[in-house]
Amino acid sequence: MKTSIINLPLHDGHAPSYLIRRMIKLSYAISKVIIDEYGQQEFLRRLSDPLWFQAFGCVLGFDWHSSGVTTVVTGVLKQSLKYDIHGISIAGGKGKQSTETKIDIPRLAEKNYNLSSTKINNLIYASKMAAKVDNAAVQDGYALYHHTILFDERGNWAIVQQGMNSTNKMARRYHWISDSVKNFICEPHAGIISEYKSPYALNMTAFGSKDNQKICVDLANADVDNLKSSVYKLTTATDRNTLDNWINSDNEYGEYKISDNNCERLIKKYEMPRRLDWALFKRIYDIKPQNYEQLLTISGVGPATVRALSLIGELIYGTKASWEDPVKYNFAHGGKDGVPYPVARKTYDKSISYLFSAIEGAEIERAERIDALKKLAKYSNSIFNNKNNNNDDDDDNRSHQIN
Repeated sequence: MKTSIINLPLHDGHAPSYLIRRMIKLSYAISKVIIDEYGQQEFLRRLSDPLWFQAFGCVLGFDWHSSGVTTVVTGVLKQSLKYDIHGISIAGGKGKQSTETKIDIPRLAEKNYNLSSTKINNLIYASKMAAKVDNAAVQDGYALYHHTILFDERGNWAIVQQGMNSTNKMARRYHWISDSVKNFICEPHAGIISEYKSPYALNMTAFGSKDNQKICVDLANADVDNLKSSVYKLTTATDRNTLDNWINSDNEYGEYKISDNNCERLIKKYEMPRRLDWALFKRIYDIKPQNYEQLLTISGVGPATVRALSLIGELIYGTKASWEDPVKYNFAHGGKDGVPYPVARKTYDKSISYLFSAIEGAEIERAERIDALKKLAKYSNSIFNNKNNNNDDDDDNRSHQIN
């Protein structure tokens, strides 16, 4: 049985100007068809589907397997989407632009839609928390460098952001949608696309981390000197609860690799940050966050703070955090084990058909339409390159799909 794989390797350079011009024209037309037919919110939902987003980028003409599909497609949409025609505005971008959403959001929201201050604040909060979660609460080895938020005249939003792993030279893309986020600290993602499912990703947003979240808040609200004492115990004491003893013991989290016929421990998980900002912990104590989401909103709370509190909570108080990588698509389709999730052919075919109809209805030249349809067909075939694939008749509940 064949396997189809999509990777997101990090690529340098820029898309040529002729391609960008074509992509702007085509994305303008396709987006208009979708929005006119189904509305702004449905278009946002589609962008929050990693598979559809990838197919959309392919249709526009960009290299479908590159990390650049994220930055280029969102950059193109930033130029092609018109608030008076599409009813959608977009803020953020790559690098420095990713941090300017707190300025761009109120400017665009007031100018384009005259949104209320409450809705504007909700948009700013969503942008901040999505970035904070994927940078700190989910520690999967990918550092964010791209963040974009799209929103409509009613305050509905979608967020697409991407991180890079400097070790494996690959990227991971994170998708969010407002109508599926009940809160930002429990299973908030619409989808995450990656080539690799990590065996040691600290996931504080997993349902299984709820108890650890609570103990983290208790620890943060406790006396700072007691917290220092807990860290000291983990690093210097001689009983079995010390960090060194825990790592070197045979525990359920042990990870190994085979090298030269010897079993060699890979210590990737529980590493107490070398330096902790105790002034920050004093400030947290003074603020007294009431829950884990409030704790994350505090300026300065980053990966080191999250990791330290989680570690203390588990090793001293026994409240475990989740180390299950939240990635929903790693594009290993057709494998006999379907790890991490098989992609249901019927569901994905519906997405392809949806995009096909949008292309057919777009006001573009016949040659451009044919070229776009060819690219869509090529992309679809590359995903399911075995017509006899046993996954063809998979039911929707066999995969972690976004509907």
